Amino acid sequence: MTGIGRVLVIVYAVMALAATGRSFVQIVRRFDEAPLAYTLSAVAAVVYILATLALVLAGRPGWYHVAWVAIVFELTGVLVVGALSLLVPELFGHDSVWSYFGMGYLFIPLVLPIFGLWWLRTHRPEPARALEESS
Repeated sequence: MTGIGRVLVIVYAVMALAATGRSFVQIVRRFDEAPLAYTLSAVAAVVYILATLALVLAGRPGWYHVAWVAIVFELTGVLVVGALSLLVPELFGHDSVWSYFGMGYLFIPLVLPIFGLWWLRTHRPEPARALEESS
């Protein structure tokens, strides 16, 4: 993996660390304020960790598809939580990384999975390309 792929993995790793730390603090200190928001925050941390690992291993059999699933799940979560935070803001104790589609975080939670899916689409592992060409 070179160039943009490495940057993508680094950004995912940073998001995984930040989401894990943030959700841990939210659950330990303030879970009663917004249980749904903080549970979703913990789920997001797990998804970021899985996406990071899958992107690193995307050249190995099976991991490319795991990366796709994790990033699609991430994008779906951002869209659902963003819409939910607009429709039912009382479910969220305060703005979270994923509320309002990540607006307070320069839309990184929304843009990152879109970019990740684009990167995966344009950087398929060689065995996957060979299988497609033979069909």
